[in-house]
Amino acid sequence: MVPAAVGFQCPECVRQGSSSVRQTRTVFGGRVTANPNAATYALIGINVLAFLGEISSSAFVSRFWQCGAACGVGTQRSTGGIEDGQYYRLLTSMFLHEPPSAGGTFFLHILFNMWALFVVGPPLEALLGRVRFVALYLLTGLAGSVLAYVLTAPYVPELGASGAIFGLFGALLIVGRKLRLNIQPIALTIGLNLVLTFSMSGISWQAHIGGLVAGVALGAAWAYAPRPQRTAVQIASSVALAAVLVVMVILRTHNLTS
Repeated sequence: MVPAAVGFQCPECVRQGSSSVRQTRTVFGGRVTANPNAATYALIGINVLAFLGEISSSAFVSRFWQCGAACGVGTQRSTGGIEDGQYYRLLTSMFLHEPPSAGGTFFLHILFNMWALFVVGPPLEALLGRVRFVALYLLTGLAGSVLAYVLTAPYVPELGASGAIFGLFGALLIVGRKLRLNIQPIALTIGLNLVLTFSMSGISWQAHIGGLVAGVALGAAWAYAPRPQRTAVQIASSVALAAVLVVMVILRTHNLTS
């Protein structure tokens, strides 16, 4: 028997009662959790842990940053690259930032990205739900990495969560428009960051544009999906984006290796 507020209940009765309770959902179909910001804080924690790894060893950076072929800066050199089958670099580079060898302002890179994630992540996670939010972060970050892989010289290393951050910006813009919220602040933020992207050296505009376009596309597919087929449309659009990215990687790798 299971203790209840008054007396006891049999386990079977408890199971039947729980199955009849409708699960609370977010605005866009995600599951409501007790800690709606857990995924945001977990992603920040992963980025910070990776940054500590960069501080402890320069080899850590060259092992996980993104490069099409063997690449490096100064004494940091990668063994192999994406064209050699090290596709994991497309994902791991999303959690790296400028290493200490970049100079005295190296911490500004991770500081800005984590601050942006801290500000934009919680409202998006609350609206989308934990699973959708993590999928959005990973898919848009991967889109930024893939576009950089396709359009950047293979011997140029790249790293940073900026592609995923731009993806969150784009998705928040579309979601806010769908909910008829004031989207001027996020639109201004996107515009300002695009100006900085194309006016400053050392910034991968390919990763920023890739993440932004993917974020807008997924945000539109997820936010405007018909309610009866909402989950199916969200899954299908995510799979379609992943498939497009895979094809882009295959074609680029074939081009480099041939």
